[in-house]
Order: sequence, then structure tokens, then C-alpha cells
Amino acid sequence: MKILGISAFYHDSGAAIIEDGQILAAAQEERFTRIKHDPCFPVQAIRYCLDHAGCSIDELDAVVFYDKPLLKFERLLETYYAFAPKGIASFVKGMPGWLNEKLFLKRVIRTALEEVETYSKKNLRLLFTEHHLSHAASAFFASSFSEAAILTIDGVGEWATASICKGSGNKIEYLKELKFPHSLGLLYSAFTYWLGFRVNSGEYKLMGLAPYGNRDSPQVDRFIGIIKSKLVDIRTDGSMWLNQDYFTYATGLRMVDDTKWTHLFGFPRRLPDHELEQVHCDLALAIQTVTEEVVLKMVREAKRLTHSSHICLAGGVALNGVANGKIFKEKIFDRIFVQPAAGDAGGALGAALAAYYMYFNRPRKVDSLLPDLMQGSLLGPEFSNLEIQKNIRRYDAHWTLYSPFSELTEKVVQALKNGKVIGWFQGRMEFGPRALGNRSILGDASNVEMQRKLNLKIKFRESFRPFAPSVPEEDVSKYFEIDVPSPYMLLMANVQPFYRKPLDTHFNALPWREKLKVQRSGLPAVTHVDLSARIQTVTKQGNERYWELLKKFEEHTGQSVLVNTSFNVRGEPIVCTPEEAYLCFMKTEMDLLVMGDMIFEKQNQGPLKQDNSTRAKLPSANVKDKTMETSLVITTGLLLLWFVYKIDWILFVSLMIGVLSLISSTFAGGITITWKKIADILGLVMPKVLLSIVFYLVLTPVALVSRLFTKDALSLKRKNKEESYWIEHVHLFEPEDFEKTW
Repeated sequence: MKILGISAFYHDSGAAIIEDGQILAAAQEERFTRIKHDPCFPVQAIRYCLDHAGCSIDELDAVVFYDKPLLKFERLLETYYAFAPKGIASFVKGMPGWLNEKLFLKRVIRTALEEVETYSKKNLRLLFTEHHLSHAASAFFASSFSEAAILTIDGVGEWATASICKGSGNKIEYLKELKFPHSLGLLYSAFTYWLGFRVNSGEYKLMGLAPYGNRDSPQVDRFIGIIKSKLVDIRTDGSMWLNQDYFTYATGLRMVDDTKWTHLFGFPRRLPDHELEQVHCDLALAIQTVTEEVVLKMVREAKRLTHSSHICLAGGVALNGVANGKIFKEKIFDRIFVQPAAGDAGGALGAALAAYYMYFNRPRKVDSLLPDLMQGSLLGPEFSNLEIQKNIRRYDAHWTLYSPFSELTEKVVQALKNGKVIGWFQGRMEFGPRALGNRSILGDASNVEMQRKLNLKIKFRESFRPFAPSVPEEDVSKYFEIDVPSPYMLLMANVQPFYRKPLDTHFNALPWREKLKVQRSGLPAVTHVDLSARIQTVTKQGNERYWELLKKFEEHTGQSVLVNTSFNVRGEPIVCTPEEAYLCFMKTEMDLLVMGDMIFEKQNQGPLKQDNSTRAKLPSANVKDKTMETSLVITTGLLLLWFVYKIDWILFVSLMIGVLSLISSTFAGGITITWKKIADILGLVMPKVLLSIVFYLVLTPVALVSRLFTKDALSLKRKNKEESYWIEHVHLFEPEDFEKTW
């Protein structure tokens, strides 16, 4: 049985295909389109999944979309009802997308699949999961646990912003959820916006900035106090309420009320191109501290409800490795599994798994010998040596082929010892946001210049951002205060005391830029200012080539830790193909590129020629025909107007356009362009006018009246201290739930 899962239309679209419960392939669309966080329908990711599985759309048992569009639309309408007459800008911007496409998602998906290949629409079984069920299924069904608590936390799905579930066998039971607009993910994103980073992609930068805050500063305590007294009400069970007086994401095009936040924190929003100051670091530390508090309380509530020994985590907030590290240290659960593709892209995998087990009711067999079913999250395309050579043949590329592989690792280790930076391209591409040793840039973790070199000369990114270490799983406790696997770079732990350097007693009080200059451990390239590291453990079984490189490095240096950062530059997705890897290598100061069994040395490469493959093409005959067709339509329309109104100048203009269009294709093209611009302007203006009329004359009066007679649907009012904000939602999903879009 083959099932295709799809996530799309919000951010990080992706596709995944499974067969009889086994994951065959998965990928994000951004890796193929080269548009970071691409939200569009994942045509190329689907095509890859089908090709890898060796099947067509007609051979699929089901296609499953990762959330329910009509439930999401209900939430939007309820939000406008709750806040009207606020929200006009959001309503006018967002509603056309719903009226044109999202309300008719079944039709949209069926049509979009035709871009992948021709198929029989009538035979397609199209199913829909709920957003947080997709997250929960991606974590639980991909784990090696037969039963577990499941905690999902993100910005928002349809209604839910966090959920606690219980997984058992082939079932997932909902227990509790938090509902929009009360969201830990949106709270964190609000501070991401305030500190000058991009929402939905810059949250990890905020997490990386937080350790530069001064933990001994009264300012950090003051910020925490403001957050917990003015912005969020946190209960002992982890439930929370956000004070919507300070937020605008529910109705506006921004996250927060800038004026109120400036008054609240005493400084304006940092613009993306402005310098970071200590106050920004202190605020980042404050919100990270609050986030960890909420997550730990939610985890304890999940333990109380399920009494399980294991927990599975998913949703965007599960990518917060610092919070995950705290869960591990607290020992609330015996074992933790975090879905490596915890964001929306991973929802595609969860949708497919949920349908297989819960719609088709297939039995689930758990292999306790496997760490999980994600295969190291190495689920993307791979390339043979011959395919690599074909993919880069247009360039003046020179390489050396090595055999056996031990000769290649010997050469690479010598380069690493000499402070060189290596592009490492092997096997199948990673699924999820992390590079895990197949699309990676590598360096020596003990090199004091490596972090600066990678940030400024290779990645072109902010200097404060740390790098992650890769280490053989059997060696991890030598270097870091952790004794469990962390294969997906989703746990943080401190460097062992043996490797730490003595720090001045006033280190915490140093300005953040000064902290950067202080060597904190014998692994300076991967040790953050708080002595922590976001760890990836590597096994021979999971990634043999990468493990062999680490062990070879240990033979030569006495330590088996390498810097591992994603193979891309700032603003671009991780490379997918050999050509993308080669171009990234040539356009940065990487020293060596290793692809398959080949090594490319920078000094041996020919000059990179200008790529003219995207130059403008002359109009085809079909384009010219369309241009002439448009001109004749305009001429005919004007003639009809003349026939009705008998105005002579209309007749003159229509004949002139018709004759000149027949004589000159250039004139016809000019008419077409002018007409298109007029149509575009009308297309922009008219819907806005009509939607504004609907908003103020229909929706707003209905909303004002309904608020007089209905309860507080969005829980905008703070509850009494003894009450929880969790909503009881005990529900075991049945097959019929998958057939509805609501």
C-alpha cells in the first residue's frame, strides 16, 4: 500500500511517500525551486517521491493533505467576528486566496497534481488530516515507541496551537489542546519580529542570540516580569493566555502593536539592518527563559495525563533545541523522540502515516532495535559518481577520484587538520531543516578561527550564531554532558568541564560582542557563550561514511568532533544537486568539495563562467498569436460599444487599433501590455473595494450583534487563577474524519 502525504500553501511545503508503513522518500519543495521556505504546491517534491517509489499517481492508494481547510476558514471567520471592526487589512489581503482556492482545496489539489503527471481523477482517493494530528503522527508513528505521550506545539494549525495526545499501537487519541489566539509559537514569533528577524524563519536566530543575554542582569529579570505580567498568563499545567491588547497577529499584518511594545520594553523594534545591542540580547534571553518554562510545564502535564515513560515532540516549537535539552535534563520521561522535520514540511509525512494506520487501520509493528523509522532523516535525492559528473559537466570542473573510501577520508582529514573548510556532499539529502552529514559544510571544532571563518567567509551570516558539533555516538559523553543519542541536532548540552576554559568572574557582564572574543573551551567553534552545544550524534549504522570520517579525524587528532553546518549560504535553501553544491563551493571560500568518491580542490578549478541559461527568450509564435488575439478582442469590444451608443470617436479608435495591430505586431504587443496593466490595476482595486464593503456592511454588524449573545469564542478574557486554559478535547480519530475537509 502506497500513500502520498502533502503539505502546502502556508510555509515549508513538502511531500512524503510511504509503502506499507515504511518511509520511502520525503523532501521539501524549497530544495527543488531554490525558494527558501517555499509554500507553493510541492510539484517537484511529489515528482521526486513518485520517481523514487517507482509508481504513478494512479497507483497510489491515497493522497493525504496535512490539514483541514474549512476548519481553518472557520477560525478565520470567528477571529474577524471577535475583533471587528478591526482586521480590515488582513481580511482584504487574505480573503481572495480563500475565495479563489483554499475553500475549494479538493479541486485545487486534483488540478495541481496534473502538473506532476496525467492521472485518472475519478480514481484518486483524497483525504485530509487535522494539522496537529499530522504533527503528532509524524512523531509517534516514526518513533520506536509502542506507546507514548505526544506533545505538539506550533504557531497555529486550524484552531489548535498546542495539543497533548496519547499514542498507542496504531491509534492516536487527543486529550487536550490550546486554541488560537493563545499560542507559544506565536508568542516566540512576536519576539522574533520585535528583535528584527523574519517570522517563520528567524526563530532559530532568536534562540542563538539568547545566550548573549546577561543572566545576572536585573534587566533580564525585569523583561521576564513584563512578559509574564503584561503579555502572557502561564498556569502550572502549561496552559497559557496571551493578552491580545498587545498583539495584532489575529487581525493585522504585523505581529504586535509597535507603539505599546515600545512603551512596554523601553526601546523600539530593531530593524533587520540595524546593529544588535545588549538590550536585544537580554530580551532574547528573557523570552527563551519563559518559553522553556512553558514547555516544561506542558511536558509535565503530558506526563500526568498519560503516565507514559516516553514522549514524542513535533511542531515548530519542537525545533527549539534549548528547550528540548531542558526536558532531557529534567528526566520527566525516560526517552524522548523529536521529529527532525518538526515543522510544516514534516506534516506531509505525518499525514501519510496517520492515514495508513488510522484510516486504513493497518497494524503497527515496532522494531525496538531501531532508534526510529526516519532512517537518519536521509530521505531525499542521491547521486552516483557518474550522475555527479554529468550534472556539473557544463563547468570547467576538475576532480580526483579516490578508491577505496579510506584514501578519500585520509585526504579530507589532512585538509581539516590544516584549518581547511570542506563541502561534504554524500548520499541522500536530509529531510527537515538540519544538515546531518550528507549536505554539510565541515571544519575542525578545535580551530579557534573556524567560527569566524565560517560565518563571515562561507555562510555570510550573523557573527553571533553558533555552529553544531557532529560526534560519534559512542564518544559523545567524552565531550558533552549528555549520555543519550541526539541524531537530529535537536538536543542541547554543555561541554564537559574537562574541555572548558576558565572564565573571568565578570564574563556574564561583558558586552555581547566581547563575549564572542573569549575562548570558552577546547572546542571553540562549537561552544556557545553559555558553554552549550547543539549536538548531532552519528552512528556507523545510520551514516557510515560520515562516521568513518569522524573516526579517521580522531585517529589523526585525538578528538572526534567536527563542525557541521548546512551546505548553503544565507538566504538560500540547503543544496540538493551536485550543480548547486559546486556553485556554492565556487562562490564561497570553501577549500575542498567532496562529492561521492571525488574531491574538488579550489585551486584546480577553472573560472566560473557566467550562466546565460536564464537569458530572456524571444516571444514564440504562440505568444504572438495571444497578443494579436487580445488586440482583436479589444477592437471587437469597442465596435460593440459604438454599435450601442453611436459615438464616432469609439468607432475611430476601434478601427485604428484593429488596422495597426494587423500591420504591426509591435503595436499589438503594446496594446496588450497596456490592457494587461489596466486589468491588473482593476484586479487589485475592485476586489479590495468589494471586500471592504462586505467587511464593514455585512461582517462587522453581524459580529457586533453576535458578541452580545454568544460566549467568548476566542477566550479573550483572562480566567480565574484556578482555571486552566487547556480545552478538553478527548477524541479518537475515525476513518470518516479523514474524508472531511472540516
